[in-house]
Amino acid sequence: MSVLGAELWPLVGREAELAVFDSAVADPQALGYAVHGPAGAGRSRLAQECGRRLEAAGLPVRRVVATRASSAVPLGALRHVLPQVSGASSPLAGLTEAARVIDGLDAQRLHLIVDDAHHLDAASAVLLRQLMDAGVLFLIVTIRSEGALDEAVAALLRTDSVYRVDLGDLTQPVVQELLRRVLGGPVGQRSARELMDVSHGNVLYVKELVMGALAEGRLTSDGEVWEIAGGLQVGYRLVEMVRTRLAAAEPGAQAVLELLALCGRVGLADAEAEADAGVLARLEQAGLIKTLLEGRRMAVELSHPVFAQAVGGALDQQRGAATLSRQAARVEGYGMRRREDVLHVASWRVRAGQTVDIDLLVQAAGLAHEAHEYRQVIFLLEGVPETAHTTRSRVLLGSALQETGDFDGAEDALRAAQEQAADEDEVIAALQVRTYSLFMGARVEEALEVTRRAAAVLGSARAQELLMFNEATMLAVAGDPVRSCELFEKLPADVGQAAEVPVWLRGQPMRAAALAVRGRTAEALRVAESAYSVHLKLCGSRDIPHQASELISTVLAYSDAGRFAEAYEAGTRGIQDLMDTDIWFLQLWLLLHLGRNEWLAGHPASARRFYGEAAAQARKVNHVKALRLALSGLAAGAAVLGDVEAASAAVRDARHYPEVGYLAGEERLGEAWLHAATGNTAEGRRVLHEAAEAARKSGHLTTEAMLLTDVARLGAPAEVLDRLQEIAAVCDGDLAPARVAFVRALADGSAEAFTDCGQLLEPLHADLLTAEANLHAARAWETARRPRLATAASIRAQAALARCEGARTPALTMLSGSPLHTLTDRERQIAALAAAGVPSKEIADRLMFSVRTIHNGLQTIYKKIGVTNRRQLAQCLGSYLDVTASAGPGRSTARPPAGRDGRRPSGRDRARIR
Repeated sequence: MSVLGAELWPLVGREAELAVFDSAVADPQALGYAVHGPAGAGRSRLAQECGRRLEAAGLPVRRVVATRASSAVPLGALRHVLPQVSGASSPLAGLTEAARVIDGLDAQRLHLIVDDAHHLDAASAVLLRQLMDAGVLFLIVTIRSEGALDEAVAALLRTDSVYRVDLGDLTQPVVQELLRRVLGGPVGQRSARELMDVSHGNVLYVKELVMGALAEGRLTSDGEVWEIAGGLQVGYRLVEMVRTRLAAAEPGAQAVLELLALCGRVGLADAEAEADAGVLARLEQAGLIKTLLEGRRMAVELSHPVFAQAVGGALDQQRGAATLSRQAARVEGYGMRRREDVLHVASWRVRAGQTVDIDLLVQAAGLAHEAHEYRQVIFLLEGVPETAHTTRSRVLLGSALQETGDFDGAEDALRAAQEQAADEDEVIAALQVRTYSLFMGARVEEALEVTRRAAAVLGSARAQELLMFNEATMLAVAGDPVRSCELFEKLPADVGQAAEVPVWLRGQPMRAAALAVRGRTAEALRVAESAYSVHLKLCGSRDIPHQASELISTVLAYSDAGRFAEAYEAGTRGIQDLMDTDIWFLQLWLLLHLGRNEWLAGHPASARRFYGEAAAQARKVNHVKALRLALSGLAAGAAVLGDVEAASAAVRDARHYPEVGYLAGEERLGEAWLHAATGNTAEGRRVLHEAAEAARKSGHLTTEAMLLTDVARLGAPAEVLDRLQEIAAVCDGDLAPARVAFVRALADGSAEAFTDCGQLLEPLHADLLTAEANLHAARAWETARRPRLATAASIRAQAALARCEGARTPALTMLSGSPLHTLTDRERQIAALAAAGVPSKEIADRLMFSVRTIHNGLQTIYKKIGVTNRRQLAQCLGSYLDVTASAGPGRSTARPPAGRDGRRPSGRDRARIR
């Protein structure tokens, strides 16, 4: 992996601007192309690409950079590109000299790129305009959008014959694509959002932030996803760039810049208390601050968050504290009329090192908690003396610690809150958060025991209802959806009948999840959608969980019903909703369920990406509850893509984490498909049977159906058909009967059956199953000598395969012309190991055969495939099997994949910075 210098970073997200350039070049009436944009927007990089395109077309191109220094010398900006012109006594004389130079270009129009044309001197601007009007020059200029242009430069571009584009900041998807190309792999959603929050999509700032994070070791990859650890820091180079720009501000502006850097957006009156209106106007004209209408007041803020870090980082503690205190006093003087004023004043006082009343802190922390700003809650409350804490302050602190992954700290705070509680209401408030925190921290039995002990003590009907909600909620995702559904049947289904709305809302996603895995997907969707509407009505109210919590079970239910596109939409919407919050675990579980959805849809690369990001986030916050499932899904995706090394590593890693009961059986999916990828389909089937039995015992019907379908795909449809039919009889949705039809066709082997099930699967967009079904149909129609039907089935198969992201399953290998289809399961396993270079004695030891049997087997394989030695075998099988990594789970001889330049990286996170 190589991180390039700024001039070599790929140009991403500027397709529309390049299309305008192409139109300008093709227009015989056009005289130029002007790129306007703020500092760091990528004006020079776009102009560079324009020049590259012109040179590729064989057109003459020259480049010049205008500077402040060159602007002081008449015609000085042109001296390097037209040296005869720089000594001219006037623009007219310069025009004559320029015409002589251009005469030597064989009648071709010169294309001149002037970077930072806002620094052109007047003589240069006049001369360039004369050359353009004479038809001998096509001008490409970049102009900084901040500040006023010299009249001569403005006149240069004041014509409809100069095409203009205005560069804005890049969007987050474009930044993610840019970083994927630069880093060689995807950047996690939250890390990408962190980059966006600081850079606002400014290309220069993105580049500097990434280079700085790499140099400091904050931006690292686990082999699947790049993540920022420990927060994003503005590096020295970027700070110096910004400070150079800020240094141009007049001396009287420093106080207001410091106010905005420390306090963020403030009212216009507060800004004018630090600097007069003229200073503010000049700062805005320079692009350093901006004013905006906020409700009924005018507000002021710095124009970019990087400015805040540059200014704030240079402040000494005493001066900063004085600024914070002055602003807090101003807002207190207004009577703290705005709802967020309490939070701001408390935060400013704490940051200034002042003692703040506990009631004000609790009020402020409550507001931050309602906004899901959990780190702010911790900042406000973690320094409170033990003797000053109230039950409410401890509950808020414990909840925030849990939400940010500090489960031990949360348990300390919440246990103390429960012990301090003065009445039943306070006990229940502490208990609800405490048991939830224990559960999320993978201490399920302890959470259930705390709930049951409380139920034996708290006697009111209200308390009993709340505790039953607690138990049903935890059982839903702790391996007992059957019991969870039974308990939920005894509890209010309507929010209007619930004793506590927050508790009811926290239970609904789990209720929907329990229904979904039992195959009652339509009912699950009704529950989730009803609760989601309640969330939206109460959004921002005290103790109400985020509405995205309902979308996890929505994704699950849609997926298990075979409605994959709707599941994807719901999941990605939830992730976007969570981007500005500190709710890591909701996004983590949404990512995991999106990975599962993509796996079911037959998109292994997308599944691997989502599962990989879920695993990276789980590691980041030590959330072991999700890790085994995420790593198993990652391994399955990698195995089906042929990346056996990555699959083996994920399977080994997954074994270090506990099974949690939720989606029981799916934690072995990666192990099974790794066996299949290395040619040992029999062992893959054995693992899948064991996993399916675990799902059956725990009541996860949809998971069991998924695993049994995979048993059939690996060669044993007759073993699972009866059970799949039983499951389909009690599951709703279109996916369950389609699976039965597919497995029945595998058992039957008839072309008609495969064709029929392909027609059932295709509308579901279950692309990989659709491809396999149609390939089976094509082979069967060929055997029946029905070439027209065989061709039609093959066309349908190829259309589905095009959406399968390079999947390589045993069925695809056997049905798509691979020489492996002539081999038995055991012969395929021997062939894979031999092609990988494993010695015959080691193969014999692994498969528990004699060396003589392996030698004889290899001779049979050579004869069937038409080769004579291992080298030819490896060459023959290379495109169908990952022959460098067929050592099986836990043992891999594979090398890391080569990069774009053909070299292999020497370390997983190494970055060469140029």
